[in-house]
Amino acid sequence: MYGNTAHNIYAQNNVGVESPVKLIEMLYEGVLRFNAQAKKAMKDDDVEKRVYWMNRSTAIITELISVLDLKQGDIAHYLEGLYNYEIQLLAEAGNEKNVDKLDECSHVFRTLLEAWRESTDVA
Repeated sequence: MYGNTAHNIYAQNNVGVESPVKLIEMLYEGVLRFNAQAKKAMKDDDVEKRVYWMNRSTAIITELISVLDLKQGDIAHYLEGLYNYEIQLLAEAGNEKNVDKLDECSHVFRTLLEAWRESTDVA
C-alpha cells in the first residue's frame, strides 16, 4: 500500500516538471501501456483487471480531449473526433472481449505517438 502511494506521489511530481510536449508523449505512452495490460487481462479472462486497465486508457483519452484547443483549427477538431472514436472502440472491445478492437486502438495511438515525436523533434 505505501509503495503504491509513494509511486503516485513520485508520478505526480514528475508530471509537474515536464513540458507540455513531453506530457502529451507520456499520455500516448500511457494509453499504449494500459491497453497492453488490458489485452493481457482479456486473454487471462480477468474481468476486473480488464475493466481497470481499459478505464485507465479511457481516462487518458478523455484528458487528451479536454486539453484540445478547438480554436486552433481543423487538426484539433480531427483529433477530438478521433479520440472520441477511440473511446467508443475501447468500450466495444471491453463489452465484446474483442482483442482486435483493442489492437486497433493501440495501433492508432502508436501512430499518433510516432507522429508526435517526429513533429516535436527539435534536434
